[in-house]
Amino acid sequence: MRSGLLAELMAGALEDAAARAQRLPARTLEAQAIAAPAPRDALAALAPRDAVHVIAEIKRASPSRGALAEIPDPTELARAYEAGGASAISVLTEGRRFGGSLSDLRAVREAVGLPVLRKDFIGNEYQILEARAAGADLVLLIVAALDQPVLARLHAFIGELGMTPLVEAHDAEELDRAGEVGARLVGVNARDLTTFELDPELFGRLADDFPPDAIRVAESAVRTAQDVARYRADGADAVLVGEALVTGGDPATAVRSFLEG
Repeated sequence: MRSGLLAELMAGALEDAAARAQRLPARTLEAQAIAAPAPRDALAALAPRDAVHVIAEIKRASPSRGALAEIPDPTELARAYEAGGASAISVLTEGRRFGGSLSDLRAVREAVGLPVLRKDFIGNEYQILEARAAGADLVLLIVAALDQPVLARLHAFIGELGMTPLVEAHDAEELDRAGEVGARLVGVNARDLTTFELDPELFGRLADDFPPDAIRVAESAVRTAQDVARYRADGADAVLVGEALVTGGDPATAVRSFLEG
């Protein structure tokens, strides 16, 4: 597991989850997860096609840039993303540094017909049950934050609940680890989560190292349609975009421009 900011973010997320578990026991949460509406098929929604897919993110803040957008009504933004042609919506639920919450996820899931990703620092089954109870269809797993046995266990648990894991890597070794657990939806994040610096060329360098037949997602370093086009040329099936959409003023038009890029 990497150290630095990623370790800090993971520790904080697990601490906050433990506090919620004191208020809502796992057994009760499990019952809520079972009773939640069935997950949407994210693999079908993001299957390779002639055009790139856009996973549009609801993101209020980040450790690297601080406050990005207030987003008083995440459902309004989610509907704009859907109207613009997004294939899925990512909702940051981490509260300390990103300003998100599970209530954002619940609201977005009820507002749109697209698969919804819980993007957070996931390290245990309780957080995955929370995601399902809130209506998530996908859950992010960050390879760098998890030992291989934990990655395998959580990847399997997400699948048992009918959801799709998005397994995020930052180098060839982590892509190999994603393949070892059978990941079918795999992302490469251009942002180094230990320093939060960007490397826009990282996806292209790693494009040939993805697990065979995995849907390939490029994450971060997207500001313009040309950035999306570069990722597409490098083999991306989907791009995950956050800051450029929440700060651009017209999210529906921005999604369309990325799809046309």
